[in-house]
Amino acid sequence: MSEDSFLFNSDAALVSAGSVSWQSPSNIALVKYWGKHGAQLPQNASISFTLSNCHTTTTLHYTPKETQGFDFEVYLDGQKEEGFEPKIASFFKRIETYVPFISKYHFKIETSNSFPHSSGIASSASGMSALSLCIMDMERVLQPEMTDVYFMQKASFLSRLGSGSACRSLEGPLIVWGKHDGIEHSSDLYGTSYPYEVHPHFEDYQDTILLVDKGEKQVSSTVGHGLMHGHAFAKARFTQAHDNLVQLKTVLQSGDLDAFIALVESEALTLHAMMMTSHPYFILMKPNTLEIIQRIWDYRETTESKVCFTLDAGANVHVLYPKAEQQNVQEFIENELSKFCQNKHYIHDCVGRGAKKL
Repeated sequence: MSEDSFLFNSDAALVSAGSVSWQSPSNIALVKYWGKHGAQLPQNASISFTLSNCHTTTTLHYTPKETQGFDFEVYLDGQKEEGFEPKIASFFKRIETYVPFISKYHFKIETSNSFPHSSGIASSASGMSALSLCIMDMERVLQPEMTDVYFMQKASFLSRLGSGSACRSLEGPLIVWGKHDGIEHSSDLYGTSYPYEVHPHFEDYQDTILLVDKGEKQVSSTVGHGLMHGHAFAKARFTQAHDNLVQLKTVLQSGDLDAFIALVESEALTLHAMMMTSHPYFILMKPNTLEIIQRIWDYRETTESKVCFTLDAGANVHVLYPKAEQQNVQEFIENELSKFCQNKHYIHDCVGRGAKKL
C-alpha cells in the first residue's frame, strides 16, 4: 500500500456531536529502530512486545463548528494540560491530508495513563495510538463500509505520524514496523502483526519496568533520531538491526532463551552506544541503570535464570523473563533491584494483545 491508500474520499455529511473512547498500550522494542527519514519513516525495521498494564485511555469529544482551523483542548487526569497542545497541533497538521474532517470539529481530548506521566515509559506510543483510534472511529462513521483490516492499518499509519513507535501499539503480541524482506507484509507505513510461528515461551512473557529516573530526558528521542544523519556507524547499525531481526525469527520459533537474551541485551546496549557516539554525544543511562544491569547478570550467572534486560531511549530498565520464573524474578526485583529505582518504584507488566474500544 502507499500513502495515497489512506486518503479520505467521502462526501458524507459531518457526524453530529459525540464522543468515543479507546485504550491503547505502550510497547517495548526487542530489535530497536534508531534513525528515521521522510515523514516519520524508519531507517530499519523493528519488532516489539505489546504491553498490557501500561496503557493510555483517551476519550475524544467532538462538536461540529463553523470556523476554520484546528480547535482542541487537552486534559490529563481531569486537569487542562496546555503543555500537550503543541504536539497535538503538529500531529493534526501531519494527518490533516488523510483525515481532513478534523478541521471541522472542536475537540475535547481527555486522557489518562495507567502509569505516572514522565515516568520514562513511552507514553507517546500509547497516547498517540489511542488518539488515532478515536479519530478513525469518527471516520468509520463517515465510511461505514470500511473493513476492520483497513481501520487498524490506517490507525497505525496515523499513529506513526504522531510518534514512530506508536504504530506498534495497536495490536499484539508481537508487532513489526519497517519494510523487511524477511518479514511478509511488513511496511514502513504502519505496524504489522508478526506473521510466523512463536514458541509458547514468548506468548506470556513478563516485563517489569524499573523506574530509575522519572524525570524528563535531557535529549528527546526526536533529537536523538536526527543525530543518526551523518553518524559514523549509522550504516553498520541499520545492517545489524536487519540481520538481528532475521536471527530473532529463528529464536522466536525455537524458543532458544539463551539466544533471545544475547540478542535483546545486545540491541539495548547498541541503542545507547549510538547515542554515546553521535555528535553531539549524550548518555541517557544513569549509574543505577548500570548497577541494575550488573545485578541481573550476576543473578543470571548464579541461578541460571533466563531473566534479561532491555532499554528504551532512557534510564529505565525493562526486566524481561518467562512466566515460569515470575515468582522468583519478582522476589529478586523486590529484594535486590527496587532499591535502585526512584522511590523503589517499578511496574509489573506482561505481553498484551493490543488496543481496545471502551
